Amino acid sequence: MPILSRVHDLTSTAGIVAIAAGAVAVVAVLSSLGLWLKLRRVRSDQRVVLGDRDDDLVAHAARMQQQFEALSSYVEDAATRLNSRVQAAETRLDGAVAHVALVRYDAYGEMSGRQSTSIAFLDANRSGVVLSSIHHRDTARLYAKQVREGASEIELSPEEDEAIQLALRDDSGRSTPPHTGA
Repeated sequence: MPILSRVHDLTSTAGIVAIAAGAVAVVAVLSSLGLWLKLRRVRSDQRVVLGDRDDDLVAHAARMQQQFEALSSYVEDAATRLNSRVQAAETRLDGAVAHVALVRYDAYGEMSGRQSTSIAFLDANRSGVVLSSIHHRDTARLYAKQVREGASEIELSPEEDEAIQLALRDDSGRSTPPHTGA
């Protein structure tokens, strides 16, 4: 009867506890195996992100934050330098000739083919010079008048004023405002 007593032992309280403990052990082993496989996949994915370093994600995130802050500081410095260079270039360009116009006319009414000219050279601030070349039969005279903000300290001839007004017109025919530098 030893076999029968063993069966009887499994139906006893101790036998049921042993079967339950065995079932819990099997579930624990299977759970451990499943978790081990998941951990292996997570570590494989971490190696893709972290490389072969022995860092954890927190150390990697801290290093990435430091690198981001360094990059952000570098970009801010570069933007500041670039902004100052652009401002310097704009200041220089504001002083360059931006508006030009030429008016041809017959200064003496002699039907000489409109040989006299007035030409305006103005910058973005509407300042510059207007040059007039008055041609007569055997002489020519050149006059230069300084222009500040669209006006001259010396009285302008109608042709000189016309050259300034033409120079300051935009493509639509409207007068361009002075450049504010903003």
